[in-house]
Amino acid sequence: MPTGTIDYHERTKHSPKSVREGGYGLNFDNKPTPYKEYTDRPTVPLADRIRPPQQSALASIAEPTPDGDPTREPRPDLETVTTLCYYAAGITKRIDRRGRSLLFRAAATTGALYHVDLYVVCGDLEDGGGDDGDAGHGLEAGVYHFDPRTLSLNVLRAGDYRGVLANASGDAGVADAPLSIVATSTWWRNAWKYGARTFRHAFWDSGTTLANLLAVAHALDYRAAVVTGFADRPVADLLGLEPEREAPLEIVPIGGGDPIPETAPASVGSITPDTAPLSPDEKTFPLIHEAWAAGTLESGAAADAWRSGRPAGSVGTRDPGDGDRLALEPVDGETASSRPLHETIRRRGSCREYEREPISVRKLSTVLDRAVRGVPMDVRGEDAPSLSFVDPYLIVNAVDGLEPGAYHYRPAAGELERLRTGEFRSEAGHLALDQRLAADAAVCLYFLTDLEEIADALGDRGYRAAQLEASLTAGRLYLGTYAHRTLGGTGLTFYDDAVSEFFAPRAAGQTPMFLYTMGRPA
Repeated sequence: MPTGTIDYHERTKHSPKSVREGGYGLNFDNKPTPYKEYTDRPTVPLADRIRPPQQSALASIAEPTPDGDPTREPRPDLETVTTLCYYAAGITKRIDRRGRSLLFRAAATTGALYHVDLYVVCGDLEDGGGDDGDAGHGLEAGVYHFDPRTLSLNVLRAGDYRGVLANASGDAGVADAPLSIVATSTWWRNAWKYGARTFRHAFWDSGTTLANLLAVAHALDYRAAVVTGFADRPVADLLGLEPEREAPLEIVPIGGGDPIPETAPASVGSITPDTAPLSPDEKTFPLIHEAWAAGTLESGAAADAWRSGRPAGSVGTRDPGDGDRLALEPVDGETASSRPLHETIRRRGSCREYEREPISVRKLSTVLDRAVRGVPMDVRGEDAPSLSFVDPYLIVNAVDGLEPGAYHYRPAAGELERLRTGEFRSEAGHLALDQRLAADAAVCLYFLTDLEEIADALGDRGYRAAQLEASLTAGRLYLGTYAHRTLGGTGLTFYDDAVSEFFAPRAAGQTPMFLYTMGRPA
């Protein structure tokens, strides 16, 4: 019997016993390459230069909904594609260590294994010109794969195939967008280290990648939102994917006001482009594919019904209680850090050591205020709360002006509700797989949901939405954190049931989706 997502989640939970008994040595001779290399497809270069978005990182992540005005702003062009791809998934940092060059990309990803790829599906796009008036080559309508090694695109199909995405998604934004970007996961690249947990990581890591992508799109004033509901097989066929190895996760339409020509195809046959092996002996993990298959949709009509059939309001979250309320103190836009988005993305890392020094309550308040305003996602209702599927819980150990303890964050009210009082450094470290990093952090922020409620409301595909809402919000927390010179942050893994028990009784029936930590870097 195929594995449903709740069963998958239960079978991939961490506990002290599972971590103790489940370890296995990594075969570095069989480590997969972090790049997809086509051997039979032509490439086209992206723009010669990248024009970094100058808007501040805090302003860029504070967009609760798509808000670009396609009638006022220029149509996306080749420079737009270059900027979006580079700041979402490009190589932004090089560190030379022990005679080796380590290349790091724009968004955080588990184990730096980079299993998330981006594909571009577009109509004809202009070059974007330049201040010197030198015209370039533009980008012809087609289906492309972004290669971060060379900042180029692999040509998978020539022609306007936006109608395939529109038909598969049944989404009006996709049908009106000049270009859409599709995020995928290549399972083995992550499963080499993490095994069957890779299906979780697919949404963790695509979420942080899309947080960058949305921030850049909004900074450039383009409408952008995440489409999670679509027929999976047609999208995989369009991109030439075998879902047992690599599967589509999300579609992000960029811009608007460019309807698809009536002559554009709405369906295509599959293609099988040739790619270089990822490693000498690629392994498969059936549980990953079964969890993915459990949530697939068959048609655009089914995707539209899935979106429109969800209940109003939040799902999987918990109502506030009668604990003490503490109003947060975010600074206004004039006072907030003005570090530009492009500098923040380049600066962002994953903190490896914290000082046990307090951080400012105003900085914590500002990061939370800007990052937790709601994910622009197709399955959210128009009047939905800031978070529709997950609850943020905090362990606070070192914040000036905030008593140490456990809290439940209410984004709409801008308040923390105190659940427990006391310093919980030891507990914070234990919950995060007994890692000192969590014990030393000033704040540990968990996103929890009730998967039974999610499945009842949204079926197995709802698991993807809950994971993505948590991880994309965490991606914004990364950007909000690194917009401040004195702050650092990182995501960590956790003992699932122990986290639920720690935040009980409020979190009874809920399970953690994501853990983000922040504090003062050592």
